[in-house]
Amino acid sequence: MIDLRLLREDPDLVRASQRTRGASESAVDTLLSADATRRESVAAFEALRAEQKQLGKQMPKASGDERAALIARTKALSDEVKAAEETVRAAEAALTEAQLAIPNIVQEGAPAGGEDDYVVLREVGTKPDLAEPKDHLQLGEGLGALDMERGAKVSGSRFYFLTGIGAMLQLGILQLGLQQAVEYGFTPVIPPVLVKPETMRGTGFLGEHASEVYHLPADDLYLVGTSEVALAGFHAGEILSSLDEPMRYAGWSSCFRREAGSYGKDTRGIVRVHQFDKVEMFSYCRPELAAEEHLRLLAWEEELLAKLELPYRVIDVAAGDLGSSAARKFDCEAWVPSQGRYLEVTSTSNCTTFQARRLNVRYRDADGKNQFAATLNGTLATTRMLVPVLENHQQPDGSVRVPKALQPFVGRDVLSP
Repeated sequence: MIDLRLLREDPDLVRASQRTRGASESAVDTLLSADATRRESVAAFEALRAEQKQLGKQMPKASGDERAALIARTKALSDEVKAAEETVRAAEAALTEAQLAIPNIVQEGAPAGGEDDYVVLREVGTKPDLAEPKDHLQLGEGLGALDMERGAKVSGSRFYFLTGIGAMLQLGILQLGLQQAVEYGFTPVIPPVLVKPETMRGTGFLGEHASEVYHLPADDLYLVGTSEVALAGFHAGEILSSLDEPMRYAGWSSCFRREAGSYGKDTRGIVRVHQFDKVEMFSYCRPELAAEEHLRLLAWEEELLAKLELPYRVIDVAAGDLGSSAARKFDCEAWVPSQGRYLEVTSTSNCTTFQARRLNVRYRDADGKNQFAATLNGTLATTRMLVPVLENHQQPDGSVRVPKALQPFVGRDVLSP
């Protein structure tokens, strides 16, 4: 959630962010009103409580008519205090609802607009010259690596089996990613994939994207769509002793997404599925270091794509496509020969203090004062990478060349049908 002090000092900044996102500016006025009402109700409650305490001090010294008047006022005041306390509760609930309705403030420099208004920052690598490229499903089935038919039989559409070399390839990509993360000082984590509502809400996934989240009503738990959720909740309610250096975690988990509203999009193969595996980078740092840390996460994503020998591009995601928690987001998109287009394979977001305010994650600054931390996340390795790996390294006979960095994990340099 956004900083209320910033809202009061510069509401036009928040309005401008909303315009950049294509979101409602009236939500800012609603929040300003809710904030003012809450402060007024708290002031009224505290004034009544102060009077109540003062009456309590006067009572032992009073007698006769004065004492009777004090008793009468004390009784009346008790009812007023209860009513004022209830007003404060209602005002705080309204304030929280209004605050949760406003997404993070967009970082200066992010493109305005929606999904198609991204800016291409760079293209890296050489696209393969393939006369008639097979798609990843044809290649995967030919290699005995991918079985969509049995996945649908067992679990329904958008589920699949990775078999034989397919399983080895995925494990190799994820292990390569985790190995790289550890080399750069990340702490490896295998987190829970079921989380409480407050954790899911704290990361911003129960807002506009709630329809994509799997919920288990009997247990009131949610299946995560990314280990970012559990890693953001890892230090919830804590005060970190110091953040002189970023605290970095690399979470390996299965991820689950309902893909609501995406029917008809990327339905062939494993581009858009309900379950996949991922290694996610997550960083806690001081807010003034967040922009620099964001570029580091992007560089580590690009380093892995280079190890997989994939042509890719980096895009600066437009504000309307950021999601509620992100202030800035960069995507890496790998080239997919069969489709003649780039496909998102990694994404890294700077969430500034937005998630930490919701989850109450703070640190002590140089003066010993508690401040909210910044949180950042970035995909390092994921199941979807199988798509460009298979397609970009395919050979005319249906075999697939294994990138050198993956060969130690897979045990061969060529995959044959």
